[in-house]
Amino acid sequence: MDEIKILRILLGEFYDKLTSLTDMVVRDAKFAEAANKIKVVIGMRRAGKTYFLYQHIFKLLAAGVDRSSILYINFEDDRLLPLTQQKLGKLIDAFYTLFPENHERKCYIFLDEIHVIEDWQLVVRRLHNTKNAEIFLTGSSAKLLSKEIATSLRGRSLATEIWPYSFHEFLRAKKIAVDSILFDKKTQDKLQKLFLEYLSVGGFPEVTSYTSDVRLQTLQEYLDVVIYRDIVERYAIKSPSIIKYMISTMVYTSGKPFTINKFYNDLKSQGYQIGKDALYEYAGFIEDAYLAFSVPIYDKSIRKVQTNPKKIYAIDPGLVRALTLDHENDFGSLFETVVYLDLRRRGCTINYYLTDSRYEVDFVAQSPEGHKKLFQVVWKQEDLTTFEREERAFKEGIQELKIDGEILSVESYLRNGLVI
Repeated sequence: MDEIKILRILLGEFYDKLTSLTDMVVRDAKFAEAANKIKVVIGMRRAGKTYFLYQHIFKLLAAGVDRSSILYINFEDDRLLPLTQQKLGKLIDAFYTLFPENHERKCYIFLDEIHVIEDWQLVVRRLHNTKNAEIFLTGSSAKLLSKEIATSLRGRSLATEIWPYSFHEFLRAKKIAVDSILFDKKTQDKLQKLFLEYLSVGGFPEVTSYTSDVRLQTLQEYLDVVIYRDIVERYAIKSPSIIKYMISTMVYTSGKPFTINKFYNDLKSQGYQIGKDALYEYAGFIEDAYLAFSVPIYDKSIRKVQTNPKKIYAIDPGLVRALTLDHENDFGSLFETVVYLDLRRRGCTINYYLTDSRYEVDFVAQSPEGHKKLFQVVWKQEDLTTFEREERAFKEGIQELKIDGEILSVESYLRNGLVI
């Protein structure tokens, strides 16, 4: 079948899909306003990258863009196999053949899961250089790394991260509207119950309406796919059992310190043979796959930053609950994980801080505009011993760093959200 026939089928299915998508959850993320840049969407599998593309397509259509000037192709469609750089080029050429008027106007080209095509960047660079087209790409996070994009597209791209639902997107998905102005006791109780549900269910779009057993099975399957397709296959890992155990440990540790040295000794005590350098590499692979993230200490001394333990945060509170029963009542760590993820959604640089008295401040966050703020996350203010310790650390942090901040309780988070 030639490329024009293939494209007619793909476009027909694309138009049908647009008609059927009448109930999309609007995401808070947005593409940067930069018409001369290739827009790249990155994030963990199943976080909603494809639907984010559809959201932008609907925005274009609402603004009056003609449907025939929009091309969308999902390269995980097995009917397109075998996929080559040449086939990609021919499919795009077929788009302009089908609609010759596109040569004279701006087009919008969405290439979903582009990473499955070897040397795709050669075609994309040619397209960017020769056509009046805005180009949008998505790919699996570990196969379309931001650092690799910057190299392969030679500064022509901007990346947008898509995360699982935030709490507010979670409410939107469940069609729950809350009047934030009227924050009476009834509203507080309702929001607290929903927030506890969010901490258990998490924000992966597909699972928010699933029953508990189906949700747990689905999340565990997500993890297996990421482990074996995005890490083991990509990096030719010879000991998948070790990296799987490492991921489980890091997810379990969400909101707490994690050191390679301690994990190495744990493996050694169990009879595993692996070097520390390999474990440091594995930690990088895990972060590239958007499964768990490390947060270093805030200090002017590079030596102290390198030698102090990093804190670890998982991609999603629901995934934490799916992998371990020990977090059944550890809502404080899950709440801290949610705050970390909110800061990442805002593009913040994040550290934690130890005061001179060795008290910990949860987050030193710097916004993309350069504004710094301390956050101390408190689950139960009525636990006076814990609250006094957290408050003392917070006050010492403000005094030592000369940075303003906020003690973030569940009530203040639900009332005002995260303000930086």
